[in-house]
Amino acid sequence: MLGNNSSIWYRRRGTIIVVGLLLVAGAVVAYMRWFGSRGDASTVSAATAIPSAEVIRGELVDIVELRGQIRPLHSVDLLAPPDAGAIQILKLVKDGDTVKKGDVVIVFDPSTIQMTLNQRSSDLKQAEAQVDDARAKQKLAEQQDLTDLQKANYDVERAKLDASQAEILSQIDGEEKKLALADAEQKAKQVQQKLDSDRASNKADLSNIDQKRKKAQLDVQHYEDAVSRLTIHAPADGMVHLMPNWRAGGNFGQNAPPFKEGDRAWPMAGIAQLPDLSALRITAHLDEEDRGRLHAGETVSARVDAVTDMEFTGTVADISPLAKIDFSGGWPPVKNFDLVVALDHLDPRLRVGMSVTERIAVQRIPNVILVPSEALFTRNGRDVVYVEQGAKGSNNFNERDVVIGHRGGGQIEIRGGLQPGVRVALKDPVAKP
Repeated sequence: MLGNNSSIWYRRRGTIIVVGLLLVAGAVVAYMRWFGSRGDASTVSAATAIPSAEVIRGELVDIVELRGQIRPLHSVDLLAPPDAGAIQILKLVKDGDTVKKGDVVIVFDPSTIQMTLNQRSSDLKQAEAQVDDARAKQKLAEQQDLTDLQKANYDVERAKLDASQAEILSQIDGEEKKLALADAEQKAKQVQQKLDSDRASNKADLSNIDQKRKKAQLDVQHYEDAVSRLTIHAPADGMVHLMPNWRAGGNFGQNAPPFKEGDRAWPMAGIAQLPDLSALRITAHLDEEDRGRLHAGETVSARVDAVTDMEFTGTVADISPLAKIDFSGGWPPVKNFDLVVALDHLDPRLRVGMSVTERIAVQRIPNVILVPSEALFTRNGRDVVYVEQGAKGSNNFNERDVVIGHRGGGQIEIRGGLQPGVRVALKDPVAKP
């Protein structure tokens, strides 16, 4: 019995020793991890490769980069009629199509205006019928007045003849003849006055009716012209550029699709352009904060998204003196200025509306120490870089305070704390993964 108890005690003792050893090993590992986390932060060894760049001495170029579009210096706008209301596009040439002078470019739906024209034409016919009817009635009335006047004049002449015989008639008969002559002359005078009055009245009535006819005639002519304006012909040879339909979508008027067949246009809406491709410009929006840094005449380099194998050069031709409110960036809106760049040379592949990236050098500072913008970090309000220790790719970096100067073109001027030739980290080596 004693032997069995002794064996159990030894087995328990072995288990206790093993557990104790495991606890000690865990404490050592935890201590080493804690100690490592408490190490000197100015020297860092990264487990993964951290990109770095060499500090150089060179020229700092401060660049303003803008996004713009190719625009024509001169163009002919093809607009929707001003008096047709909301009208549908039945036919429209495709963007980029080449047209000759006189070719049909746009056809609008004429049905609504044609109905109005038909009604006005009916009104004109009715007014013309009224004029003809009035003239016919006035002619009959005047003929009757002339007949009455002729009869009255005849009665006067006969009364005169009878009155001339008064000397050979009795005194009473002679007086009667004279009275009859006076009556005839008075009646003839009244008939003449009636004729003159009827003529004046008829003339006024006919003028009023004719005014209605003329108005109906002008209405017909107006709507005939309106129908003719629903078909727009090319005023010159050129390449068609379709304009954006702002009412068809887009964010604050941006990225609106171009007009297409079936769209409804509003009065004076710009549907298409015939640009002069021999005189193209680049237009862009300049931020308010950069307005004072740029001036007319500065050199510009540009890359057109659709013409990747060529870099274009030009000069700033104009900067608008007044700011415009731009709602395209959301709320609150920003203010910007229109900037126009004149290109030094053109390319036959350029088209109106192509997107462009422009780079304008606004300041050059020679012979300064430069690091990439990605190499600068902030630690407790201090500007620091991480200098690589040892060979390139060693992943050992030492934190160093620096004094910075100008910024521009993705680079930063270092005025103190760093010399050319060393390498600096482009990614924060102490940041937690």
